[in-house]
Amino acid sequence: ASDAIKNVLKLLICDVNGKKPGVMVPIPQYPLYSASLAEFNMHQIGYYLDESQNWGLDIAELQRAVSEARKVSNPRAIVVINPGNPTGQVLSRDNIEEIIKFAYKEKLFLFADEVYQHNVYAEGSKFYSFKKVLTEMGEPYSSIELASFMSCSKGYMGECGLRGGYAEVLNMDPAVKAMYLKAISAMLCPTVLGQACLDTIMNPPTKGEPSYDLFIKEKTDVLDSLKVRAKMVADTFNSIEGFSCNPVQGAMYAFPQIKLPEKAIEAAKKAGKVPDAFYAFELLESTGICIVPGSGFGQQPGTYHFRTTILPQPEKLKAMLDKFAEFHANFLKKYK
Repeated sequence: ASDAIKNVLKLLICDVNGKKPGVMVPIPQYPLYSASLAEFNMHQIGYYLDESQNWGLDIAELQRAVSEARKVSNPRAIVVINPGNPTGQVLSRDNIEEIIKFAYKEKLFLFADEVYQHNVYAEGSKFYSFKKVLTEMGEPYSSIELASFMSCSKGYMGECGLRGGYAEVLNMDPAVKAMYLKAISAMLCPTVLGQACLDTIMNPPTKGEPSYDLFIKEKTDVLDSLKVRAKMVADTFNSIEGFSCNPVQGAMYAFPQIKLPEKAIEAAKKAGKVPDAFYAFELLESTGICIVPGSGFGQQPGTYHFRTTILPQPEKLKAMLDKFAEFHANFLKKYK
């Protein structure tokens, strides 16, 4: 889906009255967006997710971000990642309706990054597609420009090895869409394996077909196991001194906050590293466990996080988390 996202972004490259186009992205965000906006010389408009509300999306914060951005850029679009990456939250239907109303009011093209839509684990959480919600809201919201993105690399099947994805584009001006289709026609297609995988996700076996029972069993087993691992990761991090981790409602990641000792922060500065990257390198060199520092995704100033996946099999995940807790205890002793 990354190429699909970049191709729609390219349509918005247009300076107006000397101002760059701006795109609203969540902070923390998936770095594809910040990297692509830098490549296209577009203005990144960060809006902070609310960690205290399980990484909720607050409309007042969206308004703050777009109002400040208008001083220096021309906001053209808003990106919403649901379920969240790296934060693992799942938006409620009410929240999605609020976002759609905001996008309509501010005349923003809506990017719905929905590649984790099958990965929903928490009780009471449910995936709602932006297309479905805005269609059911009726006019004028049902005529908003929307691009929805999906992939076979996530979910329950691809495990990041099989590559294929699509964009579904709604309400785009026909002349613009003609140029968009012309531009993407210049690309080579994904592998046959990726296309076959995506076709299976879009048109899964139906009841009565020979492979239906096995397909449902395997899909359910994968998602049930991920649900167990999502809880295991959040519960373990919340039991470690200095950590706090919101429930992993969906996607494939946890994004815990970590309180680092002052001496560790000083040691990081001496080493020329940001503190969360310093911690990540120490963890990697001591244990072989690889995490991604929160500074790579964006975070509230003065806070430190990291992203870790929930993908290892349960027995390996438990061993990894035990090793992680042991490392952290030693890290605190070293720098306290």
